[in-house]
Amino acid sequence: MTSIDISRVPRLPDRLAFTLAAAVIGLCLAASAMPSPLYKLYAANWHLDTSTVTLIYAIYCFGVLATLLLFGRVSDAVGRRPVIAAGLTGLLLSMLIFINATNVTWLFIARAVQGLSTGIAISAAGAALLELYRGENPAKAGLYNVVASGLGVGLGGMAGALLVQYVADPLVTPFILLAVLVALLLGGSLLMPETMVSRTRFRFSAPGVPRRILGAFTLAGLGITCAWSIVGLFLGLVGAIAPALLHTTSYLPAGGSILAMGGAGAVASVYTQRVAPTDQIAWGMAILSTGIVGLALSVTRSGDALAFLFSAVVIGFGMGSGMFGAVRTIGAAAPADRRAQVMAAFYIVAYAAISLPAIAAGYTARHLGAAHTIQIFGAGIIVASLGTMTLAIARHRATASKTIPATVGPRSTVSAVPQP
Repeated sequence: MTSIDISRVPRLPDRLAFTLAAAVIGLCLAASAMPSPLYKLYAANWHLDTSTVTLIYAIYCFGVLATLLLFGRVSDAVGRRPVIAAGLTGLLLSMLIFINATNVTWLFIARAVQGLSTGIAISAAGAALLELYRGENPAKAGLYNVVASGLGVGLGGMAGALLVQYVADPLVTPFILLAVLVALLLGGSLLMPETMVSRTRFRFSAPGVPRRILGAFTLAGLGITCAWSIVGLFLGLVGAIAPALLHTTSYLPAGGSILAMGGAGAVASVYTQRVAPTDQIAWGMAILSTGIVGLALSVTRSGDALAFLFSAVVIGFGMGSGMFGAVRTIGAAAPADRRAQVMAAFYIVAYAAISLPAIAAGYTARHLGAAHTIQIFGAGIIVASLGTMTLAIARHRATASKTIPATVGPRSTVSAVPQP
């Protein structure tokens, strides 16, 4: 019996491997969003209330968070390729559980496995993305990560809506399609070159923030909290409430709103990439607040479909700008020897923001209705966003005053702020 020498297996060129790593991130996020338009159907078939639906969504977030905190550094010890493959294998398992789910318990299990597997895959794929990038500015690899995430969420939500609207067996077919795509990426991941040349011993590091970067961490944490709170509200509730708000039985408005938000977020990341991170956050919070006002007005007018979708675009643009600014801010501030600890703390804030408000909104919607729930939670996010915008402007001015001589005009101020 002959054995296969793994070292002789041909590897993908770096450019193709980079694309594959970005595709892993995009597909993981697409798989997380695709069930959102299906929640209304699950609720009707299994008599689920809104609060249960949002808990099903949130268990995925908790799974991602647990993995990132406990095993986020495991690829430093064993390599990127095997960890990406392990994450995709777990994601494939979750798709099989979705396909065979017969009650809400199995739905919770599927989402939990999906969250754990996604955390494993995206942490290693994100690191590989940085290491495979061959451009002049390595920090730009983060842009591809954000764009892949935004497009993944948007396309996943829209694909789920199209499939549930037009294909037979809508609670099975979407997951069969995802399983095929995951299997293809799994096969490709086995051919990726290993980018982690110098291995380290795996050890758990508790989340922590050095005192000297508390200011930057606070700003980045507030930025990601505002951006991801509205994302959680959309992904946790839109599949159940969009048809009611727009007075339609179609699933397409839910998918369309998710696509609009995610796609606009990806565009915003590209459009604002040359802007200072503090300006990205400030503008993002202002635009996000405007979009939420539009969303509240659209549901007040008994379901204005055009205004609802337009507000999703505006919210997505503000979310993308604010999120990328927050990621750049924390990436530049975190000291190299404690980056894993700082990023773990950042992820705690991020995934608490995307899950806890969605859970609270689900319970609130049971008693006050969808429109009032959006207005109440939207008002809270607006207050937090405007406060974050004020803090970002103040930090930008403080940084600029330290970096730029008083004689330099305002046009140079933005470009002179240190870039990550």
